[in-house]
Amino acid sequence: MIYVHPIPEGNVADRLHIVVEAADKERFREIAGREGKTLSEWVRDAAREKAAASDEGRQLGSTDALEAFFAECDARETGREPDWESHRAVIERSMSHGSAP
Repeated sequence: MIYVHPIPEGNVADRLHIVVEAADKERFREIAGREGKTLSEWVRDAAREKAAASDEGRQLGSTDALEAFFAECDARETGREPDWESHRAVIERSMSHGSAP
């Protein structure tokens, strides 16, 4: 069976292939049907809800959250950040070699 879902004007759609157990697929399809959605719509909504909840947890609304964020960044990054003069030299080289209007 082929389902054709219109893409809102200006948007680009991409397919995502996920692997689920048959029992889960049927359970998800039943829930989606009760909500008046296709399985695809239901999965997209569930993924968006999960992403939104994750984004909410990343807000830096306190000093502790900000300090934890910087500690996470420090643990992830290696090396030393260039000083301002090095950054400035890169910017100036880029400006002098940029494209002409």
